Amino acid sequence: MSRKTSIATTSLETLQWFIFLLASSVAMPIVIGSIFDMSVVEISGLMQRTLFVVGLASLLQGIIGHRLPIMEGPAGIWISVFSVMAITGVRGGNTLTETLQTLEAAMFFTGLFLVIFGLLKISSKILPIFTPLVTGTFFLLLTVQLSGTFLKGMLIQADANTIYLPGAIIAFITFFIVLALSAFGKGTLRSYAVLIGIIFGWINYLIFIGGNNLQTNSAVFTFPKIFAFGKPTFDLSVIPIAFITAIILISNMVASIVAMNQTLGNNAKLDNHQVNSGTIFSGISHGFAGLFSTVANVPLATSSGFIGLTGQKRKQPFIYANIILILIAFFPPIISFISSIPSPVANAALMASFVQLVGLAINNLTITPLDSRKVTILGTSYLIGMGTMFLPTEAFSDLPTIVQNVMSNGLLVGTALVILMEQIWREKTSIVEYK
Repeated sequence: MSRKTSIATTSLETLQWFIFLLASSVAMPIVIGSIFDMSVVEISGLMQRTLFVVGLASLLQGIIGHRLPIMEGPAGIWISVFSVMAITGVRGGNTLTETLQTLEAAMFFTGLFLVIFGLLKISSKILPIFTPLVTGTFFLLLTVQLSGTFLKGMLIQADANTIYLPGAIIAFITFFIVLALSAFGKGTLRSYAVLIGIIFGWINYLIFIGGNNLQTNSAVFTFPKIFAFGKPTFDLSVIPIAFITAIILISNMVASIVAMNQTLGNNAKLDNHQVNSGTIFSGISHGFAGLFSTVANVPLATSSGFIGLTGQKRKQPFIYANIILILIAFFPPIISFISSIPSPVANAALMASFVQLVGLAINNLTITPLDSRKVTILGTSYLIGMGTMFLPTEAFSDLPTIVQNVMSNGLLVGTALVILMEQIWREKTSIVEYK
C-alpha cells in the first residue's frame, strides 16, 4: 500500500514540476518569434528546440552540475541581447536571419567563457564583485529594458504600428489575472498563476478574436533541428557581449543556488564546488542553445519559490519531469499546439512575472542603507544605462560593430558601469568610524 501511495505521490509531484517547466518556457519562444517576424511554423520549431534544450540542460544540472532541482529556463538577459541585436543587426545591413546566426555564435562564445570560468575555479573567486548594489541595479535595468518589448507585444500586432484594441484588452486582463493569483492566490492557484493566466487568455482570444490555423511538419516524430537559423557567424564583435553576459550569468546562478539551498534546508554556506560545477554545465547548456538555435538558459530562482509553495523537496520528480519534457519535444503536433498561444497573451504573462523582479531589485538595493556613495553609483549607472536604451537606433552607427553591440545595450552598459564603479570607489568604513 505504501508503494502505491509513493507512486501516486511521485506521479503528482512529477506532473506539477512538468507544468511548472512548461509554463516557464512557452512564452519566450513566442516573444522571440514576434521580435524576429517568424512564421507560425518557425515559432513551432523554436518552441520544440526550446523545450528540448530546457529539459536537457535542467536534467544535466540536476544530475551532474550543481545537483539541485533548479529549472534552467530562457534567460531574461538573453532576451535583452536578442532584442537589441535585432535592431543593431538590421541597422548594420544584416537580415534578421543573419542576426540570428550571429547570436548563435554569441551563445557559443558565452558558453566557452563559462566553461573556462568553471574549470579554472574563477567563478567562486569573483563572487565578491556581485554585491547587492550590483544585482539590484542589474534587475532594475533588466525590467526597464524588457518591459518595452513585452508591452509592445501586448499592444501591437506584427507588421502594425498602432494598438490592436481587442488583443490589448485580453492581454491586460491576462496580465492582471496572473498578478492577482500571484499576490492573493494560495497553494495551487499561486503556483500555477502564469499557466492559469495563459490558458484563460488563450481561450478568450480564440473566442473573441480567433486563432491561427495549426501549421506543422506532417511528421508525427522529428528530432529537433540543428542550426535551424543557419550555420553560426563567428563575428568577433560579439565577444565583449559574450564576456560581460557570462559574468552576469554567474551572479544569477549563485543567487539561484543560495535560494534553493535555503529552501531545502541545506547548509546556508555557499558551496564553491556547486558554483564551479554549475558554471561549467551552464556553459555546456549555452553550447546546446547555440547548436539547436534557441535562447540560452539560466538557472531560474523561481524554482525555489515553486518548492516553497508546493512543499515538494524531492529531486526525483524534478528529474522525471525533465525527461518527459525532452520526450515531448520529439512530437511536432504537440509542440505546434503549444506554440499557437497568441503573442499578446504570452507577452502579458511574462510581463506579470517580471513584476517580482522589481521587488527583488528594490530588496537588493535596500539591504543596507543607501549612503551617498551608493546613491551616486546607483544613480549614475541607472541613468546612463536607461538613457542608452532610449537613444536613437542610429546613434552608434558610426562606431565599429564591436562597440555598437555593447554600447547600444543599456543593460550591459549599466551593469558594467555599476561593477566598475563599485570596484574603483571602495567603501572606507574604518575612516568613517574613527571620525
